[in-house]
Amino acid sequence: MPSTPSQRGLTHSSSGELSSSEVRARVGSTVDMDSVRDPEDLESYEAKKGYTTSSYPQKNVVGRIMASVDPKILMITGVALAVGALILGFHTNLTIFTVLLTCMVMLLFAVYLAQWVLAKDEGTPDMTEVSDAIRDGAEGFFRTQYGTISKLAIFLSVIIYVIYMFRPATPEQEAAGITRSTLAGITTFSFLFGALCSGLSGYIGMWVSVRANIRVAGGARRTAREALQIALRAGGFSGMMVVSMTVLGVSVLFTAIYVFFEVGVSDSGLHVDDVPLLLVGYGFGASFVALFAQLGGGIYTKAADVGADLVGKVEAGIPEDDPRNPAVIADLVGDNVGDCSARGADLFESIGAEIISAMILGGSLAKKAKLDDSIGLIMFPLVVHTLDLIVSAAGIMSIKGTASPARNQQQEDPYEVLKSGYQVSVGMSVITFGVACHTLLNVESVPGAWMYFYGCGLVGMATAYAFVWITQYYTDYKYKPVRIVAEASTTGHGTNIIAGVALGMESTAMPVVCISIAVCSAYWMGQNSGIEDANGVPIGGLFGTAVATMGMLSTAAYVLTMDVFGPIADNAGGIVEMSSQPENVREITDLLDAVGNTTKATTKGYAIGSAALASFLLFSAYMDEVSSFTGIPFKEVDIAIPEVWIGGLIGSMLVFLFSSLACSAVGRSAQAVVSEVRLQFLQRPGIMTYHEKPDYGRCVSIVAASALKEMVKPGMLAVFGPIVVGSLFKYIGLYTGQTLLGAKVVAGMLVFA
Repeated sequence: MPSTPSQRGLTHSSSGELSSSEVRARVGSTVDMDSVRDPEDLESYEAKKGYTTSSYPQKNVVGRIMASVDPKILMITGVALAVGALILGFHTNLTIFTVLLTCMVMLLFAVYLAQWVLAKDEGTPDMTEVSDAIRDGAEGFFRTQYGTISKLAIFLSVIIYVIYMFRPATPEQEAAGITRSTLAGITTFSFLFGALCSGLSGYIGMWVSVRANIRVAGGARRTAREALQIALRAGGFSGMMVVSMTVLGVSVLFTAIYVFFEVGVSDSGLHVDDVPLLLVGYGFGASFVALFAQLGGGIYTKAADVGADLVGKVEAGIPEDDPRNPAVIADLVGDNVGDCSARGADLFESIGAEIISAMILGGSLAKKAKLDDSIGLIMFPLVVHTLDLIVSAAGIMSIKGTASPARNQQQEDPYEVLKSGYQVSVGMSVITFGVACHTLLNVESVPGAWMYFYGCGLVGMATAYAFVWITQYYTDYKYKPVRIVAEASTTGHGTNIIAGVALGMESTAMPVVCISIAVCSAYWMGQNSGIEDANGVPIGGLFGTAVATMGMLSTAAYVLTMDVFGPIADNAGGIVEMSSQPENVREITDLLDAVGNTTKATTKGYAIGSAALASFLLFSAYMDEVSSFTGIPFKEVDIAIPEVWIGGLIGSMLVFLFSSLACSAVGRSAQAVVSEVRLQFLQRPGIMTYHEKPDYGRCVSIVAASALKEMVKPGMLAVFGPIVVGSLFKYIGLYTGQTLLGAKVVAGMLVFA
């Protein structure tokens, strides 16, 4: 049995070290050991590769300024901003005031969860040492990553402002006195505000997760249920913060525009139906941050994971999370920046885009149907996600710290415990969603419309539950698919890969069928709601799909809670392994880690499903906005037009090109980690005998620098690809006399992508 870190001392010793040839044989290195044996040669090698200690992420200027501010001043500033937002909300309407107040109360609930988690003990000094290294690496990378994203966002905001300066306002906006410069300023500010809210919610969630991992490990030293509850509540903090910040950001922006432009004060002013069109910048800002957060965090976590496993587990034959692996800290850091922060940004973007697109469709529906009061249709998305916070909070608090006396705690399935909380949230959501539909969607001219829209919401909830079940089926070790892959592993690497890829492809079938049924069902119920335009044509179908998307996301906070649970449990297992805790403690964290892999996959499926539904809304909102700004009807995309068909081909190609760039980025970053781990094994043979301590910081530095560098190219492709294609075909359309050709080609590009 290996000795504990305190017994090892992790210092250099001449006894028991492996020879160079033995280490070379153990790790299978292709690096010439003699060329890097001397420390000066090692420094030269690092400089040549571009990996130096100085490349380790340091606290930026903004971080130093924030750290130097008195917490009392920050608290007073926060209270003042909250009071100001409530005053604006009160001058808008009672609904938005209630939404703002509820979001602020839920933020306080999130603070309570954080305090509850942070009050738990941190375990042994050995555990603290590992946790501190993970925290420093994650926070350092996050600061550097978001510093890069901030620069890109500022650069793009300038481009947005210039574009909008040449873009005409809608007739309604011109009548309200909104000039091109005003429209450009509002859109640019909304973009930066959305990016700020997304980044802030991601950072706060990650801040707690890197402090919760050690407390979960400490809880595992007592009972499995206590460890589960700590991880769940830490994830709950992140979930509540992301959804609260999303709803709060849209609400504050809406109220500011409403009050500043005196909406509804005069007939010639800006109408409430037109306000959502001014919020599109917020959704774009959230999407921009989500794109780069997932790229940077994803490249980091996969590169560190691959690099650590290829050399540590495969070549050196040491266990996962073994303290002798120089890349183990980088691997654990990746769980936080890739799964906690990036997934939060992803759902922030999905929820924000869904809220704004549904508000646009609600306003458009009210205008076409000539409804007297459209505020209910516009406020409905904000109310639904405010209720999401309440039902998710109930689900989180329903999980207690002790198991039911009727259960054998050793046999308790953590995933079933988490699902019980989800079922509480879904059950409450069914009731609250119906109340919201009856209150806000009860159109006086069509009394029964709200029941059809409530049916659309139930379709969305059923779709969400189906996605949770499908994901569990394909990723949980208790079901057949995982067992098939495990059985294929007994006959070699090739059959394992074949079985895994085949099941991965198979797993796309059921979700696509579910989404197809959901879209058709919701659209049909919306069309039959009885809401018609001036010509008697049913027009409620698109809004019905919007309501279905809201239903699917009506428990988003709890689903994100389960997602963040995964990396926290994974980190806890790493801390337990690296600090040589008893075997029974590791068994608990292994079980939670296995369940965490399923919950992470569940959230990925949930996010993809909600994005698929939301994409239909965004596509429709895109066509409505083109019509509003050009005054030319844009109701269909004809792929029989050669240019539109070419746009579709380009959209399909961009998906594969983007994936290729992302995979190549992971490969190059992983190669750098592999080279560094092999180098340390060769330079410090005492690592394998516990006589020397690996340089964890150097691997963290390498993968951080590589991830930040590699995320730019695929990110720029996704951002500027549609702009370049649309601009090119716009001028081709002007030359050939084809109206709106650029917009149509981009639409085809979006459909096929």
